Amino acid sequence: MEAEAAISEAIRVLAGTAAEPLAVLPDEGVYRRASDVERLGRLVDALRLQAAAELAVRADHVSDGSATPRLTRRLGVVSAAQVLERAARVSQREATRRIRLGTLVSPRITPFSAVIEPPFPAVAEALRAGEIGVDAVAAIVRPLAGAADRIAPEMLAEAERHLVSEARTGLPDLVAVQAQIMGQALDADGAEPREAELRRRRTFRIGREVDGMTPFHGLADPVGAALLRAAIAERTAPSRTPRFVADDEPAVERGADPLPIRDERSREQRAYDVLMGLLTAGVRVDRDVATSLHGVATVQVVVTEADLEGGSGLAWLDDVTEPVSARTAAEIGCDGGIAVTVVDDHGRPLRQGRRQRYFTAAQRRALAVRDGGCAMPQCTAPPSWTHAHHVVEWQHGGATDVDNGVLLCAYHHHLVHEGDFRLRMLEGLPQLLAPPWVDPEQQWRRIGRARWKGGATARAA
Repeated sequence: MEAEAAISEAIRVLAGTAAEPLAVLPDEGVYRRASDVERLGRLVDALRLQAAAELAVRADHVSDGSATPRLTRRLGVVSAAQVLERAARVSQREATRRIRLGTLVSPRITPFSAVIEPPFPAVAEALRAGEIGVDAVAAIVRPLAGAADRIAPEMLAEAERHLVSEARTGLPDLVAVQAQIMGQALDADGAEPREAELRRRRTFRIGREVDGMTPFHGLADPVGAALLRAAIAERTAPSRTPRFVADDEPAVERGADPLPIRDERSREQRAYDVLMGLLTAGVRVDRDVATSLHGVATVQVVVTEADLEGGSGLAWLDDVTEPVSARTAAEIGCDGGIAVTVVDDHGRPLRQGRRQRYFTAAQRRALAVRDGGCAMPQCTAPPSWTHAHHVVEWQHGGATDVDNGVLLCAYHHHLVHEGDFRLRMLEGLPQLLAPPWVDPEQQWRRIGRARWKGGATARAA
């Protein structure tokens, strides 16, 4: 057929073009190539969605009325998406997406040879002309399709034409926002049902470990998503500055880069630590309200006495098959959120987190007043997210007292337990000795962001 011959010739020509290096082109040439190739890609998108929609129709039906088995049966699959998955060698998710969008922008032919226009004809026309791509198609049709049965046809058509006009020159992300706003404005009565449906779909799941890591995933409704994004964005923003700092404090006490302690975490790792900080704060509140040493969400870690004292060997956490190091057990045992059970070499329990090991709520409040949150320079973790760390470790005779405690976030707590950063107390205040590659001068430096200094300064003024 003529169309098949044209596609074959286009593939041959484009295969040769793809082999040509772009490094020889000037900037303007590469820019123009990217634009031209995208126009070509939009035409290919139109063909992809058209083929996907037609395959979906034929997957479960016999097109010629003969006794030939339908496509799904002939291929040994159960859905139209699986048919397309095999034909196009794409993921099932991508196949499902193409079928869903293709059905909305492709005409249908009835058994009586009548042509039925697609639900979104203006989008279909712009797609076939190569004026918009599949991203713009999805941005327009998804919000409008969900409300199509509750919007007057003429209003729906006007909204579609307006959005197509915007998509011809605008960015798909901006068009998606416009489409969402327009769909909700036209379907004001549908907001509450949509909200109830979204809330019903909320979910959170924790999987089992894979290579020592435990996956978790879920879906958040709009309110939950807003809370998560706000909490994480606030604590991961590059412009984030510490709290509880008086204007006249020396740089070493302000956390205004007294030491170039580089945060090695990626943005994703920082977001994870923020989430764990929120969880830690919530568990600690539950524990304090219950007026017990360990709250209802307390996790237990089991370690032998020899390994805990020696700082080597393994420890085991509740409901987690991957072991942690004995040094990590000592680290997480500083605070009351995880109970450490010490056993002998035969597994017999010797002790389980004696009360004096854990800082009380009153002591933590005193540390929060003194340290203002994580005491490490440049860190902005609030007090509720931190661990109370024994400067002289408890198993080495250190007292559980404000004069031997300092607040550290989980990330910096781990750095301190690794041994490169050393802490000491001088006149009841924490000091830090950073490793030589961070502080070549090797000076003990006061750390923390004391709240009371700001008040004292204000009163003095």
